[in-house]
Amino acid sequence: MLLVLSCSLWQVSQAAPVVNEGSITDACVLKAWTLLQNITHALTQRNLFRGIDCTKQSLELNVKTNTESVCAPTKSTCFGAAESKFNQESCLTNIGEDLLHYYKFLATQPDPNSILGPTVLLSLRELMENCFSWTWPTDVATEPASAHPSSYNERLSLCKVLKGFHLRTITINRVMGYMNSGDHTE
Repeated sequence: MLLVLSCSLWQVSQAAPVVNEGSITDACVLKAWTLLQNITHALTQRNLFRGIDCTKQSLELNVKTNTESVCAPTKSTCFGAAESKFNQESCLTNIGEDLLHYYKFLATQPDPNSILGPTVLLSLRELMENCFSWTWPTDVATEPASAHPSSYNERLSLCKVLKGFHLRTITINRVMGYMNSGDHTE
């Protein structure tokens, strides 16, 4: 009986967006985890990076945000000096800006084998729409730009950016778990 009740409560919470106070729901944590899994899987797809060993390439991060430092837990020493207080609003703003940056980049990439669209882009769009709705772009199509074969430089750029997004998504997952746990309010 307890299992049935908890399952039905979980299903109800799946559609809940971030509430006004900016608390992160279990559903948002799950959506972020799904995004991380989809990016991890995409990085292993040889068709996506044909002719490139993506594992040996450097990564490119979005340098216009400060997600890793702004979202550091209270009393964290990861960045040298400990922050006295976790600023959830600033953290969520930086995460939202990261998600928007990567969505705009990935939505314009050639996807001839439909690897990014039904996995990474879909899970990214669901996370943005349900948990960071204020970031949802009005000027970007919801479908990948084209199905034409990509050039070597396009595949190399995609590899580097996707590796950077993978790293950033690990950070986002950890932060969302931290906020969901309530530890940041102590």
